[in-house]
Amino acid sequence: MAMAAPTGSAAPVAPALCGHLALLLLLAAPAAHGYSFPQQHTMQYWARRLEQEIDGVMRIFGGVQQLRGIYNENRNLFEVKENVPRKLVEKVAGDIESLLAKKVRALKRLANAAEKFQKAHHWQDNIREEDIEYYDSKADTEYDDPDGEEIEREKSNSLKLEFTDDANFKTKVNYSYAAVQIPTDIYKGSTVILNELNWTQALEDVFIENRKEDPSLLWQVFGSATGVTRYYPATPWRAPNKIDLYDVRRRPWYIQGASSPKDMVIIVDVSGSVSGLTLKLMKTSVYEMLDTLSDDDYVNVASFNEKAKPVSCFKHLVQANIRNKKVFKEDVQGMVAKGTTDYKAGFEYAFDQLQNSNITRANCNKMIMMFTDGGEDRVQDVFEKYNWPNKTVRVFTFSVGQHNYDVTPLQWMACANKGYYFEIPSIGAIRINTQEYLDVLGRPMVLAGNRAKQVQWTNVYQDALGLGLVVTGTLPVFNLTEDSSDRKNQLILGVMGIDVALNDIKRLTPRYNLGANGYVFAIDLNGYVLLHPNLQPQIINFREPVTLDFLDAELEDENKEEIRRSMIDGNDGQRFIKTLIKSLDEQYIDEVFRTYTWAPIKSTNYSLGLVLPPYSTYYIQANLSDQILQVKLPNIKMKDFEYLLPNSFESEGHVFIAPREYCKDLDLSDNNTEFLENFIALMEKVTPDSKQCDNFLLHNLILDTGITQQLVERVWKDQDLNTYSLLAVFAATDGGITRVFPNKAADDWEEEPEPFNASFYRRSLDNKGYVFKPPYRDAGYRGLDLENNTIGILVSTAVELSIGGKTLKPAVVGVKLDLEAWAEKFKVLASNRTDRDQLGTRRCDPSTSCEMDCEANNKDLICVLIDDGGFLVLSNQEDHWYQVGKFFSEVDANLMSALYNNSFYARKESYDFQSVCAPEAQSNTGAAPRGVFVPTVADLLNLAWWTSAAAWSLFQQFLYGLTYSSWFQTEEVAGDSMEARETSCIMKQTQYYFSTVNATYNAIIDCGNCSRLFHAQRLANTNLLFVVADKPLCSQCESIKLLQAEVRAPPRDPNQCELVDRPRYRKGPHICFDYNATEDTSDCGGGASFAPSLGVLLSLQLLLLYSSTSRHLLPPATCL
Repeated sequence: MAMAAPTGSAAPVAPALCGHLALLLLLAAPAAHGYSFPQQHTMQYWARRLEQEIDGVMRIFGGVQQLRGIYNENRNLFEVKENVPRKLVEKVAGDIESLLAKKVRALKRLANAAEKFQKAHHWQDNIREEDIEYYDSKADTEYDDPDGEEIEREKSNSLKLEFTDDANFKTKVNYSYAAVQIPTDIYKGSTVILNELNWTQALEDVFIENRKEDPSLLWQVFGSATGVTRYYPATPWRAPNKIDLYDVRRRPWYIQGASSPKDMVIIVDVSGSVSGLTLKLMKTSVYEMLDTLSDDDYVNVASFNEKAKPVSCFKHLVQANIRNKKVFKEDVQGMVAKGTTDYKAGFEYAFDQLQNSNITRANCNKMIMMFTDGGEDRVQDVFEKYNWPNKTVRVFTFSVGQHNYDVTPLQWMACANKGYYFEIPSIGAIRINTQEYLDVLGRPMVLAGNRAKQVQWTNVYQDALGLGLVVTGTLPVFNLTEDSSDRKNQLILGVMGIDVALNDIKRLTPRYNLGANGYVFAIDLNGYVLLHPNLQPQIINFREPVTLDFLDAELEDENKEEIRRSMIDGNDGQRFIKTLIKSLDEQYIDEVFRTYTWAPIKSTNYSLGLVLPPYSTYYIQANLSDQILQVKLPNIKMKDFEYLLPNSFESEGHVFIAPREYCKDLDLSDNNTEFLENFIALMEKVTPDSKQCDNFLLHNLILDTGITQQLVERVWKDQDLNTYSLLAVFAATDGGITRVFPNKAADDWEEEPEPFNASFYRRSLDNKGYVFKPPYRDAGYRGLDLENNTIGILVSTAVELSIGGKTLKPAVVGVKLDLEAWAEKFKVLASNRTDRDQLGTRRCDPSTSCEMDCEANNKDLICVLIDDGGFLVLSNQEDHWYQVGKFFSEVDANLMSALYNNSFYARKESYDFQSVCAPEAQSNTGAAPRGVFVPTVADLLNLAWWTSAAAWSLFQQFLYGLTYSSWFQTEEVAGDSMEARETSCIMKQTQYYFSTVNATYNAIIDCGNCSRLFHAQRLANTNLLFVVADKPLCSQCESIKLLQAEVRAPPRDPNQCELVDRPRYRKGPHICFDYNATEDTSDCGGGASFAPSLGVLLSLQLLLLYSSTSRHLLPPATCL
């Protein structure tokens, strides 16, 4: 433990009296060699010398005062504009509303046309494939088999199209046709599919007309309830490396548009008769069922035999978000079959869950999904007690596995409770039969007619065709036909969708006038961000939306919770708050002031927010129209462009320009030299006032080029950097200029050329004084040869202007210190050497007593400068030099713990939900070795068998076997055969920052004979902590090592089981369609599969037989 003697204004907890006495004795008593630990006033004196040296260097070389003067002298070249938050939010919200409204008009036109075309269509029983002309998007797609060899394509009657590159779609397209995608496990030669293709062909003309009216439209898509997708414009399908299992009915946008929100309880029979393959089928069925739920839905999963119990820690319905579903999926794998079946226990548990009104839930469709291998009990008394006569809860029953049980009771349960009965004999039947319940839920929507035709906008998700992150507007499409009795059809035909790329929405938001730390964000009714600078998913799962909560995108606090709630409620507002933010490199925490302003985006379920620091209320807008002409003319009044040319770098310093879209024809490049060349070449062709250029960006760039060049002339050129051991001086500006002097220093410049993306730039704006930034080193860094590799430490500070009473910070200036030289200087400044002792160090005589210092006694005394994140900046220990930039606990864990325990540092823990990790070893949880049904020789010789449902099921079983490869393997083999591939994961981040304690401390790290003294003091006007401590005498006094590095969060961390008991505020869709008195519930079970193709089945079954008997292991398919 560390006991402290505070001497500053702060008042931490007083240590025990014995601690005071021990500290006083140790401070006063000389060591055996005659030296004593430095007195407090001595160390305060050293601290002042350090502060004065830093301030002196920054005043001479930083040029803050001179730069202020340069801005004032050039006052005629720019205006100071004001950001008015409420007006900005109102304008941007209106622009986004207009953009989405145009898409809604196209969407409604498509939905109305689809309903009209289907109603006019005449069903054809004898329709053939050759009767239909369409472009099969997978006809030109090449798939690889598990061995990497190309699989022979199935013969196709697809149209042959030509495609041209299109920048909007980032792929090749054909605007004259639409494309069709049919899931691999659906037989495209079936009558249902062919009729679907027939009537949807008329949509092509509507697609084309929509594009003529709005050329900015991206994908227009009709997803059919049969699984057919027709999209425009045509483009070849983007094939995965393995088998393609894309099914539009499992896409986030389709699920959201096809039904109202759901409260679902899944109950799984785990009695003794359910074992081996049947239990595995049930586990996979639950897994797939969960994937049909969106964030608007609520769910719980329970297993039952004689009793029912939840499979996870969730005791009630929870939101079906990604994290909760992941918990269910992991825990379902642990189900074990034993005991006897009691349907009553399962259903009573499910009804109790649905009747719990003390929790947040969807409050719309209520349903129970029961998976069982069969039974005789109809539990009519349970339904009479809980569900009849109103039947507000639908019951769906699933008979799983191949068995001879009487399924009549299961059919009766579903039919008596407005549900549906399904059979899942094999793995191939799982996906289709776990999603078709959506057709039943769609009935009340269809019967509600126009009231249910509500456009909904989705969460952010990844487009399957390569557009990147998109949102989709959806509209259900209904079957408007009537039967002979004039009864309405109650089937949903599908969902119409139109994509909007996130980048197109971002283009409507201001960026550079908000400054480096201002930004726009938007959230939906779940509190998930649609726009946010921290929305940067590292890996995409096509089957899941990208869901990042606003409170996870930022560091959560009460103010932000209230702002989030107000935005979800559709209110507008403004609040000035003090909050914590992470630095861009996620190493530091800063306490800052921000103004949050928000308003709803009308006609959508989104809300828009603006975050602005106080210093970004005003910004500079250059106005150089009268001063500049084309670059190539010799009579330019301002020759600022000259200083962007590489031939000026040697005398004026190296210039990095931010890679911004200054002009439409400017080719962007990550290579700054190449980008600079592209920029100069374009400027020789166009004037800065050209309509194809962004005048604000371009004029500000030119202005800052000239202003920073004047800084070179007035300050940097006249100084000798070597005198003060400086490697470089630099200036960076809001206009996008970073000038580094001298030119050779640019070779080692590692900061971002975009100042707004540079951590030093953004932190300097938020912190007063001088911000030190050592090069970051992780714990494993072992150092370089310091003689051949000079290490630099950045010191930067913001330039604050006051023009006409308006305060702004348009630039950051700084120096780069030579580590080795400044380490020596640090030792001298923190020593007993006086100004008169420059030729030698004053040493104590062995017979006398005097204080140790950081220079003469560096073998006994550790002296360090640590920054506000806990990273080592300077040390008097030469063996520390290669550790500069490391978290100090990696250097001296004992001392860092003492600093933390004495409240010099506070700690902030948070989670990154967008990370990528290597896959973890798979656990082998299950009941029995996996197996697959293989037909007998008699079956193979029986032609009737080949056209049976069993054969088609085996075709599906084969396809899914390629994805769930472990179905072909034993448990032991499966664990070793998984391909190493990245997966999304949660990372735990820990940052340290200065607490509010500003005291000077003398303290003792009490550890018996291994005790250590230390002194710590903040350096004024910097982000540094000056620490002087005894070297550890022995290693027996060990303390817990503080960790700062990002680590993979342990399982269930953050604790989802606790989080669901205090769910974050959200709102579901404002309408619900779960009941209609005219609904016909007579169709409640059975169903039919599509007729299989005999040739396809024969070849696939032979391959299945080979796969089942071969020792060759099939790798798993990539998740879509």
